[in-house]
Amino acid sequence: MKHRSFIGILMVAACAYNFLASPCVGAQAYPNRPIQLIIPNSAGSALDTVSRLLAEELGKILGTQIVVLNKPGASATLGTDLVVKSKKDGYTLLYANTSAVVYAKATTPEIVPYDPVKDLEPLGLHCFFALGTFVQEGSPWKTINELLDYGKKNPEKLRVGTPGVGSINHFNLEILQFLTGARFTHVPFKGGQSHVALLGGHVEVADTNIPLCLPHIDSGKLRILLLSKKMQGFPNVPTITELGYKHDLLSAWFALYAPINIPEEVRKVLVSAIEKGIKDPELKSKIEKQGYIVDYKTPDELKKIMTADFETARAIMVRIGMGK
Repeated sequence: MKHRSFIGILMVAACAYNFLASPCVGAQAYPNRPIQLIIPNSAGSALDTVSRLLAEELGKILGTQIVVLNKPGASATLGTDLVVKSKKDGYTLLYANTSAVVYAKATTPEIVPYDPVKDLEPLGLHCFFALGTFVQEGSPWKTINELLDYGKKNPEKLRVGTPGVGSINHFNLEILQFLTGARFTHVPFKGGQSHVALLGGHVEVADTNIPLCLPHIDSGKLRILLLSKKMQGFPNVPTITELGYKHDLLSAWFALYAPINIPEEVRKVLVSAIEKGIKDPELKSKIEKQGYIVDYKTPDELKKIMTADFETARAIMVRIGMGK
């Protein structure tokens, strides 16, 4: 009887040791259930389309389902705030554009209930989409220098359409005028319809997004004169720095975030998976065919880009009398 009791004690002790020595007892390694990816724009938008391609690849890498959920509204701040206020466990992530994390705060801080730098954990920048200066194919301006020369000799005669006051395109127009001395008349269009206005002859120039204009470039209706960021598809179209100016134009971008202060081990898993997914050659090719520039940036690099773009935007707001 004593022998049996002793064996029993040893067995209990062994079980207790195994239980205590096992890390994360009662829990599996992250992730062990689906991850929710919040898109602060509507379904079918550029942000939504690109995010779903990346989400599928991330799901394969992480071994779990990435559930994409659209939460549009309030200049992309509604869905972003949902992530900021979500549980800090790595199961609610944000795929954001520059409006959500830079320009809404720079232009209309009263509608932004969060601080993008203090409340969001950068996980990696996915891709840029270059902005361009466009004219009709039949216009007399064949190069950006010809357009700028005309804008200097005929100040404010040419109308330039953008997606709206305070948009990144509007900021680029202001930067272009400041750097070159050319003067144009700004015509804002809500809903990203400046390229439509250009096609209809309601403006002579449009500063807008490349993907919107690709079909019209391919069909021979529009000509692109200037890029905010170099693109392989347009090797002969210059950026402003290639013209000899020292300040870049702004480019929009898409990036991934989590609520601040998620567990470090979870953050490491996500950062590694995101880098691997973004650099996948097949996925990269698929996204770049849609007019985007896949260019992975680390969390630290992303934070620096956020800060620099915000400071540029605020400086322009002050210069044009819209900010303090």
